Amino acid sequence: MEELSWTGSFGSTLIPAITIAAAVFLAGVIVQLSMGFFAPEVKLKANTDGTLQGRGGLLGRLEKLNGQVFMLIVLLGAVIIVVSWFMPYGRAGILGEIIKRFLPVWIALITTFTVSIIFKRKLGLYGKLFDSTIGMIGFALVMFWVFTSVFVGVFDLIATHDPLQQISGIKNKTPGFPVPDGQDADFYPHYLLGGDNLARDIFSRVVHGSVIVMLIAPLATVFAFMVGITLGLPAGYHGGKLDTILSFLANLILAFPVILLFYLLVTPEIVATGLPNFMGAFLFIFPLIFFGVLINSRYKTQGSKNTLYLSIVLVPLTLIYLMVISDSTSPLVVWPPVLDFITIPSGILVVFVSVVFVNSPTVFRIVRGLALDIKTRDYVAAAQTRGEGTWYIMLWEILPNARGPLIVDFCLRIGYTTILLGTLGFFGLGLPPESPDWGSTINEGRKLLLIYAHPALPPAMALLSLVLGLNLLADGLREESLKD
Repeated sequence: MEELSWTGSFGSTLIPAITIAAAVFLAGVIVQLSMGFFAPEVKLKANTDGTLQGRGGLLGRLEKLNGQVFMLIVLLGAVIIVVSWFMPYGRAGILGEIIKRFLPVWIALITTFTVSIIFKRKLGLYGKLFDSTIGMIGFALVMFWVFTSVFVGVFDLIATHDPLQQISGIKNKTPGFPVPDGQDADFYPHYLLGGDNLARDIFSRVVHGSVIVMLIAPLATVFAFMVGITLGLPAGYHGGKLDTILSFLANLILAFPVILLFYLLVTPEIVATGLPNFMGAFLFIFPLIFFGVLINSRYKTQGSKNTLYLSIVLVPLTLIYLMVISDSTSPLVVWPPVLDFITIPSGILVVFVSVVFVNSPTVFRIVRGLALDIKTRDYVAAAQTRGEGTWYIMLWEILPNARGPLIVDFCLRIGYTTILLGTLGFFGLGLPPESPDWGSTINEGRKLLLIYAHPALPPAMALLSLVLGLNLLADGLREESLKD
């Protein structure tokens, strides 16, 4: 079996074309951003369907040209995807074979974009995202890794090898290196992105690493928002001593060195005391409080409906909560081990708790600031005049009107959490050493970076693309929300 080249038959035609188009697009975006700083502010007019008219002048023409070049890049990318699928194995090179592996992701992305663009006028802020080129690019990057994690984690597709499997003779081999003869007939014949210093397939480790990132980062951010919203709303709405105490605690946590906190939590002596489990028990109860108060504040005057909704939501959440925090190997055992169907490895629990604990104070300060501003609005005074309860006003009057900044911050915070997870993996904190998470893979590859660059670059580019996508998505959402 011969070693694969990077571009194969595409090397002389499509790859140069898409490279030139990408360079032109990048230059155009830089020029557009530079001109935007010096161009006079222009108030855009609205069309009859509620959309905004395009910007006029040289800046408007440049913006339109960038959009056309971007569509050309998308078209060339689609051509490469389609053509590579019909080419015999190896003829499309490493890039072509990687594109083939991601075929389910391409189909899911095309379907998502097609349906979203068709019905974008009926999809609110999400639909308006498709009026922003930056927002669409960010959304595409984020959903690429979301779909990748789903197809890898649920359907066991895309990956070519077991991320922990080692094959003799593949140690630090370059991308496209063929595996030795003597393997099974269905064994994938190449290491598409080469092998690492333990002879494991880098491509498979990168795509499997997306599962860990997409499982922890969004979920940890959701929990951090639950904590921040539950404490930030009453602090901003009521003020007084409650606000002073909670703000002091938030500032105290933010002042504590993050890395030192992580090192303390993963210390065997600290883990043996059950401190991460007790912290998890405290932080994980906030979703129960949030949903309980949310439902009760809305339906408390409708007794039977209130009881039904609370039972449907809180009973399953309580059972999940008890199973998650209970650990027979720690001092915190609150659920019979024989009925404990949810087991979280201690390393992942430490990482999850640490990320939630660090992000919650920042969310608290944002929500508190929004509540301080919105509580002075007329519709809040109208709700107070109707005799509505304080939790109803906070959750059903203030919170919905703060959704714009919170949605933008949610996207940005997932990006920060992703970087934080990469940092933890890089320092070897929490997750096991053999974990294929991107931070651990970068850390292993950087030891021989000057000699073999290929083990560290793919996970670093994956991390960069996801964080870039989240930031562009947040910018697109902010841009469209300001037009309302």
